[in-house]
Amino acid sequence: MDKPVGLEETKRHAPDQKQLERDLSDYLSKKYNEKAKSLAPLLCPMPDEEGADRDGIWSRIKFDLRPEELVAYLDQYIVRQDEAKAVLATKVCTHFKRARYLAKKAGKDPADGVGLIKNNVLLIGPTGVGKTYLVKLIAAKLGVPFVKGDATKFSETGYVGGDVEDLIRDLVHEADDDIELAQYGIVYIDEVDKIASTNNLIGPDVSRTGVQRALLKPMEETEVDLKVAHDPISQIQAIEKYRKTGKREKRAVNTRHILFIMSGAFGGLADIIKRRLNKQPLGFGSTVRETISDQDYLKQITSQDLVEYGFETEFVGRLPVNVVLEELTADDLFEILQNPNNPVVISKKRDFAAYEIDLRLEPEALKFLAGQAALLKTGARALVSVLEKALLPFEKTLPSTDLHELLVTPELVADPQGHLERLLAGPADQELARRFDEAGRKERLGLLTMIAKRETIYRERLDAPLTPARMDLIADEYYRAGMTLGAAFENVLERLHTVRQFETSFGERYGVTIRFNETAEVAILAGAAAEGCLVETYLNRLDQVLEPGLKLVRERTGQTDFNLPEEAVLETESYLRGLFQRHYANTLADPPQA
Repeated sequence: MDKPVGLEETKRHAPDQKQLERDLSDYLSKKYNEKAKSLAPLLCPMPDEEGADRDGIWSRIKFDLRPEELVAYLDQYIVRQDEAKAVLATKVCTHFKRARYLAKKAGKDPADGVGLIKNNVLLIGPTGVGKTYLVKLIAAKLGVPFVKGDATKFSETGYVGGDVEDLIRDLVHEADDDIELAQYGIVYIDEVDKIASTNNLIGPDVSRTGVQRALLKPMEETEVDLKVAHDPISQIQAIEKYRKTGKREKRAVNTRHILFIMSGAFGGLADIIKRRLNKQPLGFGSTVRETISDQDYLKQITSQDLVEYGFETEFVGRLPVNVVLEELTADDLFEILQNPNNPVVISKKRDFAAYEIDLRLEPEALKFLAGQAALLKTGARALVSVLEKALLPFEKTLPSTDLHELLVTPELVADPQGHLERLLAGPADQELARRFDEAGRKERLGLLTMIAKRETIYRERLDAPLTPARMDLIADEYYRAGMTLGAAFENVLERLHTVRQFETSFGERYGVTIRFNETAEVAILAGAAAEGCLVETYLNRLDQVLEPGLKLVRERTGQTDFNLPEEAVLETESYLRGLFQRHYANTLADPPQA
């Protein structure tokens, strides 16, 4: 009697969806006529399992983020700007959640999504407050393609200048030619205030109002053709496709779910808002208003203010979300410099590390630098300028000396050239060496504090609490590789996952269950880092010693489960010897009963 065929066996030999549809189409065309082939997709519909993604795109986009989770992520990088972070995180998460919802409901109701109003965002704030940095961080976290354009470089279609639709084509390039993924990208346009219309202009305003009109359709929904006359690559691709298939294929990107974020400084906008709010009767009956800053006026912006500023009504209507970013004070700039994730200090440390020079900065020096940057009135961008001015003489001279340590002090910032001369002329300064060590201690303490705060972000991926030993591993990785704290976190988690995989593989191969305790994990990761090899390489070498030893222990003692301590990694033979000694000691103490 034949055995019943199991479900798994049936699945293995059953035709896939495309094969089933093709066979059904051939049968219908032979039985009836060629037109009947169109019935095959209706008679054999694609399965729509609950929770399954119809197009598979969502497996590549981290759409499960909640607004508060995204805010917590941004807090690790962006100082202040609480309102901007909250609004951006909320609207971006909602945008992609809704896009996913509509994708899963596609075809069930033809009216679904008609008249869709996208959460396009307008960011208003002075230079250097983190507008571009915010958007780049969000795009990187979500895993969606991202392009940035400058509004001043575009002109209305048909005139000399860039085409705004080129931004959409750039999205496809950023998505590695994956059109489907590009249709869920983010387009960021900076200096959008520069395309506000100019009064008293004679003739077509192709660089201002014309660009606004050219942006209207992409900002809502349109099809952007990827094949254009001025793009020879797309033309060659089209010719090659036609040569192979004999068919003309239209490659286009639909902008329905592409999120547009625009930003600008909007100088003079506060004056427009002031005029609107200060329209009041004059005389003895009028009330005297308190002095209000431009920042507070900008927070009361309306669509009409933007129209008066020079934007088309239709253009303003496609930017339903407005966010005003705050100016950065000297205290804010100091906090930025103290943040382990700030690219300003990280970049400068890497510059000196390239010459094998360990650069450390005293908190008092950072405060001095922040005060200097605040005077320049260019936000966080000024931090780069003041730090370069202070350290350029040392970057030029120290690589030619035997000095491999540099401490940035308030004295150095106040007089870089004089400090350099004293450093080169005099013997080693013991007080400076003490301050160097103290600066390193304070910096590491701040780093460990930041690592502890990130535990909530990585909680789901941690198979054990973030203990001091694991935090030290992350801190060591941060300093060793000269990377951001997020990258150091990811590297350590990936290596710990490699250790877990090795444990599982060891049990499957040898029938012996092992588990490295925390001190052993630290020894493995630290050992691999010290040798400059992969964790896999380090573990494979350890495997050659552990495998015969633990198998022998199993045969002699019957023990199959082992909780491996640090000694098992650093002194493997000594550890195995100890297992035998403890076994025989227990056997002599408790001889078997007759």
